[in-house]
Amino acid sequence: MGAISIRLAVGGTGSADFSGAVAELATMPIGPFLLWGSFAACAALSLWQAGDAIFDFNHQATKKKIKNKAKAALQAIVYAVLALTLWHFVTGTGTGGDNRKATSDFTVSMMQAPGGVALLVLTGVAVAVAGVAYGIRGPKKSFQKQLRMPAPGPARTAVTALGVTGYLAKGTVLLLTGLLIAVATLKKHPEDSTGLDGGLRALRDQPLGPYLLAAVGAGLICYGAYMIMRARMAKMTK
Repeated sequence: MGAISIRLAVGGTGSADFSGAVAELATMPIGPFLLWGSFAACAALSLWQAGDAIFDFNHQATKKKIKNKAKAALQAIVYAVLALTLWHFVTGTGTGGDNRKATSDFTVSMMQAPGGVALLVLTGVAVAVAGVAYGIRGPKKSFQKQLRMPAPGPARTAVTALGVTGYLAKGTVLLLTGLLIAVATLKKHPEDSTGLDGGLRALRDQPLGPYLLAAVGAGLICYGAYMIMRARMAKMTK
């Protein structure tokens, strides 16, 4: 997604969202292996989070238990959706614009439902607020609490730099996506609610937009590198 964002910043083509990134993977020589592996990983993560939502956190206080169970359930849904998207590509029915079209179609359906407009605006605001929270996590370096950080030195500096930059980029894209959903709903233009890809394209169209989009793309690449390191260093205790 970061590489596609940079390509869009310099006038190239592509969909800067999950389906667009998966479409890029599918064109690689080892595409089938990557697609099947990614599908299995997302499916496993969905089952793991679903297990947490059902069986874990029962020893915690009621308020904290409900919060953690709801968070795990939401993550299970997210990973299930990602697994479904990957399955479409594995079976040859997916396209690079799937997420963009699905988001727009979902917005149209919601706006036609009773109370749907208010729910969409609240959803957009919630996504934007989540973006702010992720963005703040970078400079505050609060992500370090989730890791077994290396000893002071080049490795620790690299992990910290990638985490700060990556979380800022992730926060930015979530903020843009949430604002796009809310604004498109309020203006009654559901076709403009096009998810992450639409948010990044909207950023590109602003003054100095290509430079900002390239910076966000570089940040997303840093976030990907950080997540690879996190897979090795994450604390698994709760």
